[in-house]
Amino acid sequence: MRNIPDIVKHLIILNVLIFIGSQFVGGLAYDVLALHYPKNDLFSVWQVFTHMFMHGSISHILFNMFGLWMFGSPLAQMWGKNKFLFFYLSTGVGAAALQLLVYHLQIQGWVDDLLSQGFVFDEIYASLQQQTQSLFHVRMVGASGALYGVLVAFAFMFPNAELMMIFLPIPIKAKYFVPLILVMDLFFGFSSYSMGPIAHFAHVGGAVTGFLIMWYWKRNQFNQNRWN
Repeated sequence: MRNIPDIVKHLIILNVLIFIGSQFVGGLAYDVLALHYPKNDLFSVWQVFTHMFMHGSISHILFNMFGLWMFGSPLAQMWGKNKFLFFYLSTGVGAAALQLLVYHLQIQGWVDDLLSQGFVFDEIYASLQQQTQSLFHVRMVGASGALYGVLVAFAFMFPNAELMMIFLPIPIKAKYFVPLILVMDLFFGFSSYSMGPIAHFAHVGGAVTGFLIMWYWKRNQFNQNRWN
């Protein structure tokens, strides 16, 4: 732990403490801190930030914190704590924004389809309550969106670093590895083959946000002194 940058260490500790606390509090913690669909009565603005510190299982938090340590540490060492924290939180918010947009488009698509069939408002409302139950009451948690932003930044800074997938133990350079896993997320997001309740578009949103920030910083040559 002594070799981990302080900001990465503090983020990991905060995530672990919140996860342990949520196990004692139970569903109340997820009602308050997990991200809900904006039209859900449980939605609050702060959830856009707090959801990325919540996790659904031990394996979920272990995977995300391992990724934060592995890919976030070299970035935090180069950037410093303020710049890294800004990047991490921004990509987490970007992940939430895209996932919520996808939910909205799915619901709107159902509404338009019902309107085209001549349904009246009361019938549409009743149908939506049934069809979009999982969307209205979904609880999005996890640092995965922010982690995908960190992965993109890592690929920007260390494009030739060799990485391996667990199920494909072949070294792949970061500049190819990151686009590959994004293509996989897009495939699972648009198909019915998703491996569990995974917010694939949140991953994409975090990655796109990370790419845009890195592109802007590179174009405007943001230096370290701006963030210290």
